[in-house]
Amino acid sequence: MADRNSRLSVKKKEKKVENKTKDEKEKEKGKEKVVKKPDKLEKKPEKTPEQPKVDEEKRNEEGEGATGVEEQNSEENGEFQPIELPPFEIVTGEQMSPFYFKFQFRNVEYSSGRNKTLLCYRVDTAGGSTEPLKGYMEDEHATAHVEEAFFQQILPNYNSSQELDVTWYVSSSPCVACAAKLANILQQHKKLRLCIFCSRLFEWEQPEIVEGLKALVSAGCKLRMMKPTDFLLVWETYVEKEDQNFTPWEDCQENYDYYMEKLVDILK
Repeated sequence: MADRNSRLSVKKKEKKVENKTKDEKEKEKGKEKVVKKPDKLEKKPEKTPEQPKVDEEKRNEEGEGATGVEEQNSEENGEFQPIELPPFEIVTGEQMSPFYFKFQFRNVEYSSGRNKTLLCYRVDTAGGSTEPLKGYMEDEHATAHVEEAFFQQILPNYNSSQELDVTWYVSSSPCVACAAKLANILQQHKKLRLCIFCSRLFEWEQPEIVEGLKALVSAGCKLRMMKPTDFLLVWETYVEKEDQNFTPWEDCQENYDYYMEKLVDILK
């Protein structure tokens, strides 16, 4: 009996040892699992600092792309970024380029993009005693408009006692300020006769423009609109045409009739 009991106690101890061993193994496995979890957690911080950089680069690329698209759309809509203008100056010469003439002198109703005035001049003395003085001028972003600059540069020392016939062919009629200055010059120099042929009328709907042109004519200026034959005369005299020929544009006569009607209404 003692031997049997001792064997049973030994078996129970072995079972306890085995159970304990199994428990320890399970605990160790559990520990391994717990230990492995931090490994996975440690990998995340390595990726997190890089992710914002990628996102930031994408945002920058998208921003640059959006800016490019906006600039392209603005150009397509006719909106351009401000540009720096060249230095102020009055350009003078004997003849202009064919492009300038065809673009600046075209007698369209709306003169979009034509931000300068071209003036072709001829100065004749009484009796034709001297050769006529001829040339052209343009106000390239100038502080003084070309009408005023003519008397400053072409006739700076004009003798009031001398009879002069001055003929202008201009791309646009005078503004309010220039009309007033021209009227004043004509009132002071009675022997100076001025005739202006205009391709277009500048802001002819504005009341102050109307009054300025009326005052200019009252001071003795002859104000006319350019006919197709006048454009041909300017082409032959004041343009570096070389071997090129000029044919007045399709609506030249129609636009002349339109502007002539407006001028008659202004001066009546």
